[in-house]
Parts: sequence; structure tokens; C-alpha cells
Amino acid sequence: MKISYECGPCFLRQAREALDLSTDDELLKMEIMEDIFKFLSNNFTKDTNSNGTGSKMHRMIIERTGCIDPYHKEKIEGNEIALKYLPEVKRILENDDSLENYVKIAIIGNILDFGAFTLDDDIESVIGQSLEKDLTVKDIEEFENALRTNDKVLYLVDNTGEIVFDKLLLEKIKEYGIDITIAVKSQPILNDATRKEALDVGLDEFGEIVEIGCGTVGYVDSEISDEFREIFDSHKFVISKGMGNFEGLSEIDLSNKEVFFLLCAKCNTISRAIGVNLHDMLLFKK
Repeated sequence: MKISYECGPCFLRQAREALDLSTDDELLKMEIMEDIFKFLSNNFTKDTNSNGTGSKMHRMIIERTGCIDPYHKEKIEGNEIALKYLPEVKRILENDDSLENYVKIAIIGNILDFGAFTLDDDIESVIGQSLEKDLTVKDIEEFENALRTNDKVLYLVDNTGEIVFDKLLLEKIKEYGIDITIAVKSQPILNDATRKEALDVGLDEFGEIVEIGCGTVGYVDSEISDEFREIFDSHKFVISKGMGNFEGLSEIDLSNKEVFFLLCAKCNTISRAIGVNLHDMLLFKK
């Protein structure tokens, strides 16, 4: 997906956040931010790929600060908070165990910023209110048909915290007798899930965990490993979580695949690209 003018301040917000998590050296942060301004001034054009640009910017911060996982603490806390609420979410689903509700729960996981919550926050109310909302785009019948007619699926996860809620959808998918392969990042980037975080919450209970071969913001087709490309090419049915994966997959030819996107449109650039409103919850087939 190509950047819009609104991506500029978003890049800078992310850079500031990552720098503050990476180092206390104010002079070094100033020097790196200067380099980021230079990088963006040379690369911020209407034809620029959003995921690729963000990935290069975060690598600059990692290389200059030596902090390979700035969001390490936030990822642990996000998973812990989400795990705390998992039993309550399961109880909510007992009242309506439809596939659509499981999809909603997975998307709600994408909405919630677990790193911003504390154990005292009323997440249950947020979840309940979100479940009452309809999916704006709801290709649920096509989704269930894909579950019934395919023997395997590739599930691209997104962030820590929300992967705890993905467990519920993965458990539901297993009821269809389908083999699941779960794809995670190979190196830390933002609060995206790597193998470690996926294992910490038990995603391996539902399928084989594989790495995409890189640590990029979302999916960047030019950077995945040869091993993962074989896995990707061998799957005709793909479930993609979150905006970053949508941004990357929207730039490649998916005509020979059934790809379903589960996300919340959390920024104007994404909502305009899809043709929905900000904060809409979506399940749609590409």
C-alpha cells in the first residue's frame, strides 16, 4: 500500500515512541531523529511503500541504539493483560458461540491496545460493547465456506496481546478439521508477535508456528525468506490479521488465493483505501 500525507506524522510519532523505549541518551535521540528526517525527506513520496518505509525507519533506530527489541516490556505486559481477561471472554462466547462472534473477538483483539490498559481497566465492558456492533463488511458465509472446503490455512498474526484473542478463533477453526499454520515475525519490530510471544501464550496448541524470515512492519513481500515463500505459495487459503498485513498483501497478486482480512480500520488512510469509516470492524475477502 502506498503512503498518504497522513502517514508522515504517524511515522514521526512511532519514531519518538521507539526512541524513548530504546535509550535515555537525549543527544543520541536527537541525532537519530535528524537522520530520520533526512531519510523521510528523501523517501516520502506518493509512490513509497508504507510498510517498507516504516521498517527501514525502525531498523535505523535499532541499529543506532543497539536496542533490538524496544517493545519487549510492553509485549510481555500486553500478553499478560489479555490472558487475564481470556476466561471472561470465553464466558461471553458461551452465550453465542457463532463463528461470527469468534471473528468479532479476534477483531476486537486488534482494536484493543493492551499496552495502554492496566489490570484495573474494565476491558470486559469494552469487549461487550464491541460485540454488540455489527461488522461493517461481513463476508462470513464465504469465510465459513473456505473453512469447510480447504484442508489447510495460513494464519498471519499481528500484535502481542491480540494474539491471545486469536487463540479463540484458532480453536473455533480447528472444529472444521483444518490444519493451521501460524506465521510470526522472525525479528522484533514494534509490538508484533515473534515466535517467543506466540509460544508464551500457547498458539502452538492450534498449529505449527513458522517465521516469515524478517522483522518488518506488516507484510513486505520482497523481504520474506525463501522458506516462507514456499509456505505462502502452498496455501490457497490465508487469514490476515491487522492493518500492516493488509497494507502489504494489497500490493501483490492474490488472484490464486482465498485471502480474508480481519481488522479494524484504525486510520484514515486504511479506511479510505477500503472504502469504510474510521473504526469500522471488517471481515472481507480480497
